[in-house]
Amino acid sequence: MRSRLRAPLLLQLFQLLRPLHVSPASAQSGDGCGHTVLTPHSGTLTSKNYPGTYPNHTACEWRIQAAEGSSLLLAFGDMDIESSQHCASSFLLLSSPSDGTSLGPYCGNSNPTPLVMNSSSVTVQFNSTTHRSGRGFLLSYATSQHPDLISCLDKGTHYHQEQISVFCPAGCKGVAGDIWGNAKQGYRDTSVLCKAAIHAGVILDELGGQLTLSREKGITLYESAFANGLHSKRGSLSEKRLIFHKACDHALEAASFNASSSWHEVNAMGQYKPWTAEQAAFSAHGNSWAADPSSETEWLEIDLGGRKNITGIITKGSSDKYNFYVKSYQVFSSRDGKNWKAYRYSSGQEETVFEGNADSFQEVSNTFIPPILARYLRIVPQSWNQRIALKVALQGCQVARLKVPRPYVPSAPKEVPILTSIPTDRTAIPGVTINPEKAGSMLLVMLLIGGFVLISSGLLLLALLCRKKRKTAADLNCSLMKEYAEPDMVQVSPSSQTAPSTFKPALDEGYTLPLVVNHYDVPGKYHEYAEPLPPEPEYATPFTEQALEAGGATAKKNACVIKVVPTTQGRAGSLASPMSSGIQPQYDFPAQRLGETPNSTRREGSHQASIVYTEPQTERTSTLWGDGLAGLTTSPEGHCFQIQDSPLTHIYHEPL
Repeated sequence: MRSRLRAPLLLQLFQLLRPLHVSPASAQSGDGCGHTVLTPHSGTLTSKNYPGTYPNHTACEWRIQAAEGSSLLLAFGDMDIESSQHCASSFLLLSSPSDGTSLGPYCGNSNPTPLVMNSSSVTVQFNSTTHRSGRGFLLSYATSQHPDLISCLDKGTHYHQEQISVFCPAGCKGVAGDIWGNAKQGYRDTSVLCKAAIHAGVILDELGGQLTLSREKGITLYESAFANGLHSKRGSLSEKRLIFHKACDHALEAASFNASSSWHEVNAMGQYKPWTAEQAAFSAHGNSWAADPSSETEWLEIDLGGRKNITGIITKGSSDKYNFYVKSYQVFSSRDGKNWKAYRYSSGQEETVFEGNADSFQEVSNTFIPPILARYLRIVPQSWNQRIALKVALQGCQVARLKVPRPYVPSAPKEVPILTSIPTDRTAIPGVTINPEKAGSMLLVMLLIGGFVLISSGLLLLALLCRKKRKTAADLNCSLMKEYAEPDMVQVSPSSQTAPSTFKPALDEGYTLPLVVNHYDVPGKYHEYAEPLPPEPEYATPFTEQALEAGGATAKKNACVIKVVPTTQGRAGSLASPMSSGIQPQYDFPAQRLGETPNSTRREGSHQASIVYTEPQTERTSTLWGDGLAGLTTSPEGHCFQIQDSPLTHIYHEPL
C-alpha cells in the first residue's frame, strides 16, 4: 500500500523538478539572465533586457563546460555596466572552478580584450544593484580550436581584406542586429556577419560555425527576404557587399508531384479550375496546389527522379487573388517512397518544425543542416491560413558517386598471363613494330615537325603578300606618272625642226600654277599636269608667244606657233587670200637652238596673235578641206603655215 502511494508522489516530484533539470555541460541560474545559448563548442549569453537597461538588484550565474582537456576563449561584444569604486555595486566576474583562478570584477563601458581560460569549465557571475543606466553585457565563447572567434555584433565594415574567414558562436540569431539583402544579391557591409550567415543558410544558429565570405563591390539596392526565421531589411547603396560561398545550392528539377488531395474550384460562372499537385512547381503559371479538405494529414510529395543532396527549400502561398498559405510545416524524406523519416537538426532529437509563410506572395527559404540525402521529399503542413496551398522549390546538388576499382581475379591463372606493363588498345599493324618507350618521343618529334611546317608556310605566304603589295604600289606610281605626263608635240610638217617634248615647262617659260577654284583646292593637293588629251582627234598643245628680252631672244619651246592675222574685210564665212587683202603675211619661226641667231625679229605694232589649233596633217599641205580651199600658205622655209580667218578653223583663245 505504501509503495503504491510512494510511486505517484515520486512521479509528481520528478515532473516538478524536470523544468529545473540542468545538463552537465552548461547551466544558468538567477533572475538576471538574458538571452542564453550554451553548447560544449560555443555559445552566447547576455544580461537581462539587453541591449536595454538591465534591472536593479538582479543576479545570474552561468556555468560553461567544454570537452575535457580543452581550454575556453572568451570574447566580449559589448559591456556597459554602471561604474563604481572597485566595481562594488554592479559587476561581472569570471572564475575557473578547476584551478581556482578568477578574472575581474569588470564594470564600466570598455570592452576587455579576448580572454583565454586554461580550463574546460568557467563560471560567469553578474550582479546588479541600484543604478541609473547601463545596457549590461554581451559575451561569446568557443573552444581554443577556434582562435578566430568573433562576437555576434561584428559587422562587415570592421574588416578591410577582401576574403574573410571567421568563426561565429552559437546563439547569434536572438541578438539584436540588422541585416540588409539576401543570399542571391549579397548583404550590405553594414550587416552583422553572424546573423547574415544564418539568414543565408551557411551556419545553424544552434551550432554556430566557420564562415568564408568575400567583400565585393556594392550594388544600388538590396532587396529584403525572409529566410531561416530571420527577416532582412531593404537597403540602399553601399561601398561593399558581403557574399557567402555555398558549394551546393543549385535549383533541383522535380520529376513529378503527388499530393494527398487536390481542390477543384468552381467559380460563380461555373468554370472549372483545378488546384492539382503539378501546380506546386514554381515554373507552373497560375494558381498553386491546394488541399481539399485542409487537415494535418494532408501532404505534398516531390519526386526528384534520383537521390540528391537537398540543402534547402523555398515555399510560397497561393496567389494574389486568394490569401492561402502555410504557416509552418514538417519535412519527411525517403529513398524508396515507402519508408519515411522526419527531419531533425543535428543539434536536437526532436522533429524540426520549419517556419513558413506570413502571406500568399512572398518567398520564404529554409536550410537543411545537415543536408538530406533522398529521392522523395514530403511536406506536411502543421498550420495554415484559410486553406493549405503551396508552391515549392528545392535546392541542392547531385550526389557524388565514387567508383571503387574492383580487384581482378582471373578464373584460370595458368592460362591468363599477368600483364607487367600498361595494356593499350592500339591495333597492331602487320610489319610495323612500335616501341612503347619511344612512342612518346616520336610523337613529340612529329608535333615539332608539323609546327615548323605550319610556321614556314605562314611566313612564306606573308612574304608573298608583302611583295605583291609593294609591286602594286610601284605599278600605281608608274601609272600616275604616265597618266599625267604631257603628250608629245605633233609636228606640222616633216621638215620641221622642232623636237617633241613631254617635260613640264619651267616657270620662266610661262608655266603657271593651276587656278584655285575654292578653298579646298590648294596647290600641291593634286598633280599639276594637264589631263591627257583624247586619242582622236589630237591637237597640238598651245603655247603663247614669249616676249623677247632686250639682251637677246628667249628660248622657246620646240613647237610650231601659227598666227592668224585678222583682215579688214571682217568674218564673212569665206576664206580670202592674204595677198589680196593687201597685208603681208607674218610668220613666227620656231625658236632657234641655243647658240643660233634668229632670222628675223618681231615688227613693232603687230597685232596680238591668237592661238589656232589645227588637226594633224600627214603629207598634205596645199589644202585642208579639198582642193578649193585657198587660205593655207607655206612659209619660205617650209616649216609653218598661216591661215586666214575661216569659220571652219578651230580657234581657241588662251585665257588671260
